Amino acid sequence: MVSIRADNLGLTYKVRQKLTLAPRDRRMPTGGRIEGMGRARHVTALEGVSFSLEAGDRLGLVGANGAGKTTLLKVLYGIYEPTSGTVAIDGRVDALFNITLGFRPEATGRRNIELRGLINGWSPDEIGARMDAIIEFSELGDFIDLPFKSYSQGMGARLAFSIATSFEPEILLMDEWIGAGDPSFQEKARERMAKLAEKAGIIVLASHNHGLLRKTCNKILELQEARLKAFCGAEEWFDKQADTAPTTPVRASR
Repeated sequence: MVSIRADNLGLTYKVRQKLTLAPRDRRMPTGGRIEGMGRARHVTALEGVSFSLEAGDRLGLVGANGAGKTTLLKVLYGIYEPTSGTVAIDGRVDALFNITLGFRPEATGRRNIELRGLINGWSPDEIGARMDAIIEFSELGDFIDLPFKSYSQGMGARLAFSIATSFEPEILLMDEWIGAGDPSFQEKARERMAKLAEKAGIIVLASHNHGLLRKTCNKILELQEARLKAFCGAEEWFDKQADTAPTTPVRASR
C-alpha cells in the first residue's frame, strides 16, 4: 500500500557564513528561522512536522515563501536527511523540483528523455517503449530533436512533466511546476494528475495558487516559519480561510 508517514520531522543546519548584505551571502539556503548566536548560529528549516498520507491523497503544501515547503519536498525525496524525527515512504517516488534536473542543455529533448529515464532507473527497453507517448504528451513536435537549451521554460516544464508521469509514479512530488505552459496543457496535466491519484498514487504539490490547489487537492498542509500550522481536509482549510478573510467596509451613502 502506497503511503507517507512523517513523525515529528525536523531539519536544522549550521550557518557557516557571516550574515551580511554582500552578494556572496546569497549562496546561503533561504527559509526557516535563524537561531542562536556566534558559532552556535543555525537555521531551523523544519520543526515538529507530522502527517500521514495514503493512496489517493493529493496534498497541497501552502505557506509564505521560506516557510519550508520546498525543504519538506526535498526531505520526502531523500535529497535532505532529517536531523530529527522520522519519515517512512512506501512506494516509488518521482519529483519535479527543477525542470533542468538531469537534463543536458546541449542534448536534444529526445536524448534527455533517455538520460532522465536512466537516472530514474528505467531500462533502455522501458524508455524506448514509452518514447513516442512522452513526446506526444509534451506537444513538442519537431522541437524534440532540438537542443534542450533552445526550449522556453514552458517547453522544458512540459517535457519534464511528461517524463515524470509516463511511468505513473506511485508518489509524485511537485513544486510550483504548473505555472508554466499554456492553459490547454495545464488542463491536460491536471487530468493526468487526477488519473494518477485514481490509480492509488499520492501527489504532493507545493503552490501559492489556491485555485489550483482547490481543484487538485483533498488535503492541505500549511507551514509557518518551518512549523506545522495546519493539516486537514482541503475543504475545511479553504472554509477557514474564507471565514478569516478581511471584509471590505461598506461606505455609508451620502
